[in-house]
Amino acid sequence: MAALVKYGGNDDICPGPFYSNLTDSSLLLSLGQKADVYGPPCKRYRVTAPLIFRAGEKVIDEEKQPRSIDTLPDECLFEILRRLPGDKERSNSACVSKHWLMLVSSIRSSELAACNKACDESVKNPSLFLNNDVIVDEQESENNGYLTRCLDAEEATDIRLASIALGTCSRGGLGKLSIRGSNSTRVTDVGLSAIARGCPSLRVLSMWKVPFVTDVGLSEIANGCPLLEKLDLCQCPLISDKGLIAVAQKCPDLTSLSIKSCSRIGNEGLQAIGRCCPKLKSVTINDCLQVGDKGIASLVSSASSSLERIRLRTLNISDIALAVIGHYGKNVIDLSLTELQDVNEKGFWVMGNTHGLQKLKSISINCCNGLTDTALQAIAKGSPFLKQLFVCKSCYLSDAGLIAFAGTAKALEGLHLEDCNHITLMGILGALLKRSAELKSLSLVRCLGLKDISFEFSQLPSCMSLRSLTIQDCPGVTSASIQVVGRICPQLQNIDLSGQVGVTDESLIPLIESSEVGFVEINLTGCVNVTDDLVTMLIKVHGSSLKMLNLHGCRKITDRSLLAITESCSVLDDLDLSSCSVSDYGVALLASARQLNLHILSLASCSQVTLKSLPFLGNLGLSIVGLNLQDCSLISAHGLRLLEEKLWWCDIIS
Repeated sequence: MAALVKYGGNDDICPGPFYSNLTDSSLLLSLGQKADVYGPPCKRYRVTAPLIFRAGEKVIDEEKQPRSIDTLPDECLFEILRRLPGDKERSNSACVSKHWLMLVSSIRSSELAACNKACDESVKNPSLFLNNDVIVDEQESENNGYLTRCLDAEEATDIRLASIALGTCSRGGLGKLSIRGSNSTRVTDVGLSAIARGCPSLRVLSMWKVPFVTDVGLSEIANGCPLLEKLDLCQCPLISDKGLIAVAQKCPDLTSLSIKSCSRIGNEGLQAIGRCCPKLKSVTINDCLQVGDKGIASLVSSASSSLERIRLRTLNISDIALAVIGHYGKNVIDLSLTELQDVNEKGFWVMGNTHGLQKLKSISINCCNGLTDTALQAIAKGSPFLKQLFVCKSCYLSDAGLIAFAGTAKALEGLHLEDCNHITLMGILGALLKRSAELKSLSLVRCLGLKDISFEFSQLPSCMSLRSLTIQDCPGVTSASIQVVGRICPQLQNIDLSGQVGVTDESLIPLIESSEVGFVEINLTGCVNVTDDLVTMLIKVHGSSLKMLNLHGCRKITDRSLLAITESCSVLDDLDLSSCSVSDYGVALLASARQLNLHILSLASCSQVTLKSLPFLGNLGLSIVGLNLQDCSLISAHGLRLLEEKLWWCDIIS
């Protein structure tokens, strides 16, 4: 051995073994009889000469052999990737290929936690593991669900979901996920499984139009995301009661459930939700034909202690479901019933007379033939704190029913009637007389029974509490009725007369002059007979309080109105001049007004606005966040691009 250490000769190839005692040579290598071994002057011997094979044996060139890690089985790759020390490392490794991405995304958080614990043990006791250099960053394990991700149409794929699952781990964790797909969306259970495994902090999941997701994917979410609080499913044809039952069993913190157009979800799923989710507060069920009385009744009765909002639409339910809601809805504050064709007057009557809806504050009834005068009065009796009533497309509601309801609903603050053609102006005035001290908002939309009538002003009620009035597309309401409004409602602040083509300057002047508090929002969309004279007067009287002015379609409005706006409006932030006869000069006036801080300006279809307006629009200031220049044919695309560069913070529609 000493001779070897003192060896100082050249690097020769010496045949045969180095040791005189051949038995010692087995300590290094066992070589064939014809192998030549190179002996360098160092402690460790190297084999440099190739082995000499017998005749007929093929020499394998090692350099041509594939050395990629991808040659390993998926099971081995899975174990390797699972042992990466942190979220960032796993995210970086997923960038290698789609294969690696899907493998890394298939690792559950619990498996990572077990592996990280093992890594911590290796740091404390290196002798237990070969790799004693692994240090786990404790900050990376924090996953509180701060992030929100939304995928639309083509963006929604399994690969994208896997990337989100990995990318959000080290950045606070995914809290909200929204998938807005289409009929061609290729999101499947694989993508949802990746989210379930990598995002245990998920609290809100919304899936619209995902035709390939099944109960398997939803069950994975339930197993991997026990903190789920809100679930929204729309047009998911392959999800059934089985998936919903899995959510009910694994996600006890669920507070909001929305199911729309899911044909396979029925009563069993809703029964499970009612039994297992004691914190449920909001339920929305639309167009699910397998949902019937049994499912609704079980859900409402089981979750009666927490349920606050119920929205039902196009379901095969009868009077029984409404009776259960009326009896068990002790904490319901918001109730919406739409297109329930099998519900009769008896259902609404029982719902009101069971006196269970003591906390109900808002009710919306749309296209339900069972709503009659008797039914509406019963609802008012059973809901002493009712503040908002919305009725749409009621064929049997009359003036008598409306007046009786207003007399019983002593807390009523808002009344919205839409497509109620049996309601006349006498019914409206009668309701105002009953609730003259409480009613704050009145909205009448497409009520064809409203027509001008002649009466003495001394007989009219005075409604001092009314702050907001909407009369839209009611052709029978003309100048005479508008003048009446001005006399009986002196405290109005918001008025919407959209589509009232019969309104003129003469009818609006009394309304403007009678206001004692100052108008804040005025919408005159489609009032084609309104002129600059009215706008000038309006601005002169209410310019200091006016915040929103909509003159869309008022073609008699010119730059003269804009001059009045620039001189007297100090708090105006929303101005719509679409299809008006304003020009570049008017735009220049708006841009030069120092006191104006417009947030939204619409000049759509203004044929006299040209390229000359662009410099002035560019000087509107930092306050502008929305600009509508649609159908301005005299403004070129190049000019719009330059404007977008200058107002880079503003949302420009062109």
